[in-house]
Amino acid sequence: MIYAISSEEKLPETGVRKCHFSPAAGRNRPDRDNGFSLIELLLVVAIIGVIAALGIPSLQKGIRSAEDGTTFATLRTISSTQVGFFSQNGRFGRLAEINGLVGKGIGREIDDRIVRGRYVFEMDPSLSDDEHLRQLYVITATRSVSDDAIHKFELDQSGQITQVLP
Repeated sequence: MIYAISSEEKLPETGVRKCHFSPAAGRNRPDRDNGFSLIELLLVVAIIGVIAALGIPSLQKGIRSAEDGTTFATLRTISSTQVGFFSQNGRFGRLAEINGLVGKGIGREIDDRIVRGRYVFEMDPSLSDDEHLRQLYVITATRSVSDDAIHKFELDQSGQITQVLP
């Protein structure tokens, strides 16, 4: 804080000068130290914007990776459930049958598809009759979001999961 001498007087008995100090004396502008300036606020907003611009794509990539991992695990569950279904019924199960065996844990059934998060699980319709299901099946999990690339996994009767797209 800046102090300035506002007045001066001499004490007669001692000869010592007595000075009076005023904290506001000598300033050219009023006291404005109790807030932020517009420049400081703009600087903070710009820094937050840069951090967000760097962080949001990484966050989205992490979310996509987590969804892909969950879908991969779901396809593993379907594969192991299919093995048990085949040993009991002599054929592989349809998605609705497999979903029922795992307590609707794969996802929500919509017609002949199952939706889990942003992924849609479908069985190849040309292979879904009982005759074909005695030998093979193909299940695809597709993530199709308008602002992102299509992700697609495929599971077959060998238990192999293949990433088809991207």
